[in-house]
Amino acid sequence: MASSDASSLPAPDAVPAAVLPKKRGSYNCGRCGLPKKGHVCSIPRPAAAAAAGEHKPRRALLFDDVAAEGVLDAVPLAAAPPPRPPPEMSSRAEGVLRPPEKKARVEPAAVELEEDAAGPARRWEGWVEVGARRRVPGAVVVEVLRRLSPRGVAAAAGVSRGWRECARRVWRGAEEVRLRAAGVRPVGALLTRCTALARLVLRMESDVDATMLACIAFSCPNLQSLDISMANSAVNRMTGDELTRFVSEKRSLAVLKLDGCSSLDFLNISSSSLSTLWLSGLCSLTKAVINCPNLNELSLDFTQQNNSTDLIALMDSLGRTCPNLRNMHISSINLCNEAVFALESANLRGLCMLSLVLGSKITDAAVASIVRSFASLELLDLSGSGITDNGLGMISNAFPQTLTRLLLALCPNITSGGVQVATTQLPLLRLMDCGKSLCSKPQPDAGRSYFGDITGGIKFCSKLATPKKQPTCQKLIIKHSNLKKLSLWGCSAIDALYVNCPELVDLNLNSCTNLHPERLLLQCPSLKDVHVSGCRDMLIGAIRNQVLNEFAMAEPRLPCKRLADGSKRVQVPHFMLEQQLEEQEKWGGSRRSQCTVHLN
Repeated sequence: MASSDASSLPAPDAVPAAVLPKKRGSYNCGRCGLPKKGHVCSIPRPAAAAAAGEHKPRRALLFDDVAAEGVLDAVPLAAAPPPRPPPEMSSRAEGVLRPPEKKARVEPAAVELEEDAAGPARRWEGWVEVGARRRVPGAVVVEVLRRLSPRGVAAAAGVSRGWRECARRVWRGAEEVRLRAAGVRPVGALLTRCTALARLVLRMESDVDATMLACIAFSCPNLQSLDISMANSAVNRMTGDELTRFVSEKRSLAVLKLDGCSSLDFLNISSSSLSTLWLSGLCSLTKAVINCPNLNELSLDFTQQNNSTDLIALMDSLGRTCPNLRNMHISSINLCNEAVFALESANLRGLCMLSLVLGSKITDAAVASIVRSFASLELLDLSGSGITDNGLGMISNAFPQTLTRLLLALCPNITSGGVQVATTQLPLLRLMDCGKSLCSKPQPDAGRSYFGDITGGIKFCSKLATPKKQPTCQKLIIKHSNLKKLSLWGCSAIDALYVNCPELVDLNLNSCTNLHPERLLLQCPSLKDVHVSGCRDMLIGAIRNQVLNEFAMAEPRLPCKRLADGSKRVQVPHFMLEQQLEEQEKWGGSRRSQCTVHLN
């Protein structure tokens, strides 16, 4: 009875031993203290440990053997479980031959996590994996990614951790981003990564409103340049209040270019940092105030429909609000002499570029005002105006030492004589555009009209003022030493052309339908591009023959030398000529490039 009771009662240490946590062995050797990984201890083991070790070999990472022995010592014999067979024996008993189970290493995983958490930037700063066990310096990868598009940089960030870190560096160091987007969402996701962004160029494929401006203002606190253009059928829905608020909040904004500003009902821009302002697609503005004392360049492009903007008041206010204005471009059908007179009263003496386009009401009186107001114009664009040869003569006499670019396209009242005078008296001229000005189509003559009166009599109406009728055939002679680009597109009234310009590079003869091949002479050794779209085949052939023959004559010919006794001349062999050309190329001499004739 006593023995049965003793066997039924558990040992006092059995319960605590069953709930003890599983013990892990140390990573260091118990005898010498060195790490166990790849270590063979030189200190001999004790005799008892050696005897126990001979019973069962112990693997390096199997840390539960010691704990199991402790449990066996604490559990009584009646409740002791049977000994666990080795893994090899258990697999054979089941009839399946499996490799012995191994526990995962803990040490390598811990080291990798420490490196990832502590110093990823330090590790990726040196080398980046590019595939096939090849590494490249991180700075090289960053320089390559900077030359990709934003879509390419985003795709490269998904390759690996090293590439993702390099992409982050590209975004953080980007100062200029050019993006084509279809909404506010991708723009906002990208701009939050570019903390140092200073210049932003957007090509929008969807409508733009105040949400885009708010996203840009929040994500780019140090933005200096903003350019938004519309693609396809996208519409710019920004209003005048939203644009005014955006410009006033961006203290560092220096360049602002917006396209499709048809929803701006008024314009009230005030900024001390703004230096360039471009607004295109403008409609009727009830109010136009631009108060920017440091503004250097202004471009306002109005549509040709429903435009009732008061340009006279705008021109008058520019002298007080923008005293440092140097370049001005305004395109509107409402431009007239009164607007130019108001610009004269603005007293903008530092103006260097003046472009007044599509002002059919601008006459020679406006040209006289421009000549009195500005003495150092470098570019003058009066395309679409109604000036005559007299106005062109005033321009030639006023700016002989400064004017380098003169654009007079769509001016039906000028003739080839005025163009010749301008090219003769402007020695610094480098660009001349007379497209569609020398046109053979005469203007309709609205002479006296006769209308039947109610009483049966005849009423004579006064003759309407009509522009001067141009001759059908005109001859144009241009001889200039500095002219580089000459545009005569659509000049169907020219039937004879002589161009002698040694520096001319680009010649535009598109739609010169009445130009005779026999009356064409081009002496331009530096000519590279000739545009002949819409011309007759015989004219195209004559241009090609003249250009190609001229360049063939410019090629070096075989030189001749006298013999030693001076008796006669002989040609130099080809191999000596090739050697001479190679020496010329070696010392900086270059062959003359061929001219290209563009048919489209």
